[in-house]
Amino acid sequence: MKAIVCTKYGPPEVLQLKEVEKPTPKANEICIKIHATAVTASDCIVRGFKVPLGLKLPMAIAIGFRKPRRPILGMVCAGEVESAGKDVKTFQSGGQVFACDLDRFVFSMYAEYICFPADKMVAAMPANMSYEEAAAIPCGGLLALHFLKKSGIQSGQNILVFGASDAIGTSAVQLAKHFGANVTGVCSTRNLEMVKSLGADAVIDYTQEDFTQNGKRYDFILNAVGKSKAKLQCQDSLTSQGKHITVDDGTPKANLDGLIFLRELAEAGELEAVIDRSYPLEEMVEAHKYVDKGRKRGNVVIAVT
Repeated sequence: MKAIVCTKYGPPEVLQLKEVEKPTPKANEICIKIHATAVTASDCIVRGFKVPLGLKLPMAIAIGFRKPRRPILGMVCAGEVESAGKDVKTFQSGGQVFACDLDRFVFSMYAEYICFPADKMVAAMPANMSYEEAAAIPCGGLLALHFLKKSGIQSGQNILVFGASDAIGTSAVQLAKHFGANVTGVCSTRNLEMVKSLGADAVIDYTQEDFTQNGKRYDFILNAVGKSKAKLQCQDSLTSQGKHITVDDGTPKANLDGLIFLRELAEAGELEAVIDRSYPLEEMVEAHKYVDKGRKRGNVVIAVT
């Protein structure tokens, strides 16, 4: 089968299209014929080994020193169940599924096939979505859901999402609206209308206005781009019990219930897949170059088949 192999840590060019052996499912696994995957910011961090000096040794121990121990990257996919191991009862051949590996125990989704544990983060994909749309939902959606729940979100709260146009931000805006919050999205000029179309009650162009200086107070501020890119000095913009959470603080955990919840919202028309660009598998290097620029809107997806 075809797969994109990370030959070493470095720029996008270290990713190479190769023929590798097609995996065979173990007793508790399903073999998924992958139709679409996505290039996440986390994929690019792993590929380039882009972590602070103090985290380089722990990361190397976790995923590999000179190159990834699992050389086929990719944390999300959507596809069709080709076969299942003898102990699998929940999936059948031909079923359309989407899967996510936030814990990085598998990777391997930049490929035509993957064998994925049936009891992990895999579920029937939204019936009203294409494979590419389904691949755009899990990563940003699960992370946004984690941080919103961590904030203790409640109906009627005033919430601000900084970086409202990226994968996590676009999901956070939509999920916060589902939970009944009043949402302000902060993004660049070109993304204002897009963020507003996702349900944001107000939008702020950060190139024209500093939200920390406008005197407004929020119950929760989510920095969806990470503190390394935007160290927000926003304490004066919080209510007395307000919370400020940055997406690169801690290690988010996801569960299958969250993935199923996202599917249900998508099928109900409350969660839209935001796709910036789509590339074929053979153009993975170009896709990584684009994501490296840090300017993508929503998600960058890869059409595998």
